[in-house]
This record gives sequence, structure tokens and C-alpha cells, in this order.
Amino acid sequence: MTNKENFNLIFIYSGEFAERVIRNLINDPSFCKSCGLYCDSCKYNVYSFVRNIRAAMQLPSPMELPAFIDNPEEYMPKKISKADLCVASGLHKDLLLELPKHIQRAGMEGLIVPIEDFNEVPSGLKKQLEEKCLDFGLEYAFPKPFCSLEPSEDKPTISRFMNEMTVGRPSLEIAIEIMGKQEIIASAIVRRSAPCGSTWYITKKLVGVEVKKEILYDAIAKAHHSYPCTATMNVDPEAKEPILHIGGYIIREEVEKALKGIT
Repeated sequence: MTNKENFNLIFIYSGEFAERVIRNLINDPSFCKSCGLYCDSCKYNVYSFVRNIRAAMQLPSPMELPAFIDNPEEYMPKKISKADLCVASGLHKDLLLELPKHIQRAGMEGLIVPIEDFNEVPSGLKKQLEEKCLDFGLEYAFPKPFCSLEPSEDKPTISRFMNEMTVGRPSLEIAIEIMGKQEIIASAIVRRSAPCGSTWYITKKLVGVEVKKEILYDAIAKAHHSYPCTATMNVDPEAKEPILHIGGYIIREEVEKALKGIT
């Protein structure tokens, strides 16, 4: 593994989703525009992991490639920087299956393939990837969506990525105040954000909201859709509902968990 003092990762991707995650991780000041003129720079200058991202390598879009690639090696990066972890997104299925071999050669210990759209990583492809990762001794995770990723004792490299870069399944700290007969959210602090950065926006929109369930749920849903979530609205055949809805349930559950933690 690379220097323990400096966790490093690379992105190998096609499409806009990975770029969104990268821009959140480096805290690009032009990235989040959801608040428009009301932006108070709540997240800027709070963190930046630009030094931890060793490379971001964009491969051809699946739409630009043949349906079946006989020699995927031709399309892979000629050289992959040494790092601890690779995040792969939006790749052609044959290039994705080729990836575990290449990142293992580069000395990496784990692979994360976020699933924001079932069509990009269907269940059969996911199973093949799992087998390849096991063959090459790699940790792996296929979070659906990315904000469902949680730490795990048997995946120390992936857990370290989450803990040090504070992304994955959101974690919040909420304080409330009493105003008349109403309980109002006084503050909401992000302890861990969804990788796309949406948690920062959602928590900001919760301040001043009554904790009455129907009012709170409505506020969360509006903020989640306004950011907007990067997951698809197409119905996932395994979950039987859109992955975007799963992302909405996750942030709602985490808000409720934070409220229950208030003594």
C-alpha cells in the first residue's frame, strides 16, 4: 500500500458522474450553485482532497465503442498511477471487466464501482466483477447509489477512503430549538457527505424546518430533487423502484437518526 500518511485514489471513468464526485472532493468553488445568489459558501475552505487524487483518467464513452470489444487492452490507460483505491464509473462493460487486472498491477488494494443506473452495471456484470476482484485480491464495493456506501471491517481500504475523505452514506449532527409549540431544526452539521456533495445543500435547507414528519419529509425531498441527485429515475429491476428514490430514503433515514440522537 502507498504511504499511510497520505491516502491516494484515482478515477477511471466516462461521463459526468465521476467528474461531479471529483469536483466535490476537491471542493471546487464553482461546483455547487444550488443556492444561487443565496450561497453563503458553507462548504468552501472547509476541506479539499485535491492532493489525494493522483489521477482522473477519462476513457471513451460506451456509445463511442463497439458493443463487444475483442481486445479491451487497447483502450485501457497505458500507465496507471500508484494509489490505494480506484473509483470507476460509466465505463464500457468490457473495459470495466478488464480494470481489476490493471489496478492490481498498479499496486492498488480496492475498487469502487458506484451504480447510479442499473443499465451501466447489471447484476450479471456485477457478479463477474466480484469474481475478478476476488481473483486479484482486491477489496470491492458496488454501492447503489454511491451514497449507500458504508464502512466495513473486512474492507479496510474502502473504509479508510470513507473515513478520511468523509464521503459515503451521509452522517449528520442536528440541533433543535423550541419555538412556541413547534420543534425547529436550529442547525445541521455534515459529518459525512454523499459523494456527489448533495448532503451539504440538503442540511442547509433543513435549518428552520419543523421536525413534524410530513413537513420534514417534504423539505428533504424538495432539497434532494433540487440539488439534483445524480441517480436515475428508471426503475431498478432489483429494487423495484428508481435508484434516485433509494438516495432520497437514505438521507431521510439519516436525518431521522440524527434527530433520535438528540437527548
